[in-house]
Amino acid sequence: MSVDEQVLSYPIPNDAALEPPAEWARLRDKCPVAHVTLPSGDRATLLTRYQDVKQVLADPRFTRLLNAPDAARLSADEDGGLFSSEMAAIIPDGGEEHQHWRRLVGKWFTAKRMSAMRPQMAQIAEDLIDDMVKRGAPGDLKASLGFPLPVYVICDMLGVPAADRDRFSYWSDTLLNLTRYSKAEVDAAQAEFFQYMSDHLAAKRRQPGEDLLSELIAAGGPEDGGLSEIQILVTGMALLVAGHETTANMIGKMVSMLLADRSRWERLLADPSLIRTAVEETLRFDANAGFGLPRYLKEETEVSGTVLPRGTTVICSMAAANRDESAFDHAEEMDLTRSPNPHLAFGSGSHSCLGQALARTELQVVLEVLLRKLPTLDLAVPVTELERVEGLAVGGLRTVPVRW
Repeated sequence: MSVDEQVLSYPIPNDAALEPPAEWARLRDKCPVAHVTLPSGDRATLLTRYQDVKQVLADPRFTRLLNAPDAARLSADEDGGLFSSEMAAIIPDGGEEHQHWRRLVGKWFTAKRMSAMRPQMAQIAEDLIDDMVKRGAPGDLKASLGFPLPVYVICDMLGVPAADRDRFSYWSDTLLNLTRYSKAEVDAAQAEFFQYMSDHLAAKRRQPGEDLLSELIAAGGPEDGGLSEIQILVTGMALLVAGHETTANMIGKMVSMLLADRSRWERLLADPSLIRTAVEETLRFDANAGFGLPRYLKEETEVSGTVLPRGTTVICSMAAANRDESAFDHAEEMDLTRSPNPHLAFGSGSHSCLGQALARTELQVVLEVLLRKLPTLDLAVPVTELERVEGLAVGGLRTVPVRW
């Protein structure tokens, strides 16, 4: 089948909350470099094979900035979504500047620092689960645990009051908008978020704390090897969005996947040493990971034998790539012992997710605490009744009804 015979709508519609769309396997097999139409009506190129996605994510010619005049717009009235806004351009996209930014910010996300935070994360998880149990079954695991835990943790790291978390949630959603919000709503929310973070940074300058933003301020400006005021501000906004939205959704999806076939949950109860590999496997197996990563091509490049002209916008579907049989034996089966597991849930290359140690630690801690405190946990509705989050760049479930 030639690439041009069929143009799919993207994201590919899918009602099943935890299952992949049937098209993924067909695309990987027959049409690994596929033309798709985005919610904006613009055309892009979709990659679904493991090797291709990995290659593109590691290739500096594919930039994450979609603000070029010929880049595809993701949503119809987009003028400042997460990938194409002026804000996105403030954090350096490549080269030494990008590495410098990652070194400054990444010190806060090392595996060593994450292990030091484990006891505090476990305590937060215990308290949230106790509150959910007090309110009685059925409960919504996403609202009770999945959402608040990563928010408390990232707020603490940024020195931001967790009491403002409902506002962050709305601002995050508008920044991750594909089709849910109007341009006026997105613009207003971004302006509020920007002002909030400006005020927060001003307060940190007056009264520094033991947090990431205070440390970035203390490092001085670019002339001292630090970041500019606007870079610190945008870094704070980006970390707040990235630090809670994806993990909040992943906690709900992880628990749903493990309870969808309860023998998986029973296996972890019998052998909690599998928690680490189980978390990695749920990350690989997640069929509802969201939009994928868009990349803009600054020069002509070949992928999978297809020449992509300069100006092409490519969508990398890590979730489809994670189901590629050529990279994973029995890719369509969930194997809680799978190791090694080189999945692409956190991307690959120099732009791989900065917070992956944080996300992994949160997911492992949540699973440890849930298995210990609520061994009888189960879904309170059939899997077929779980509903996807729609209209945003991140994938998730609207609610995760559970009983115990």
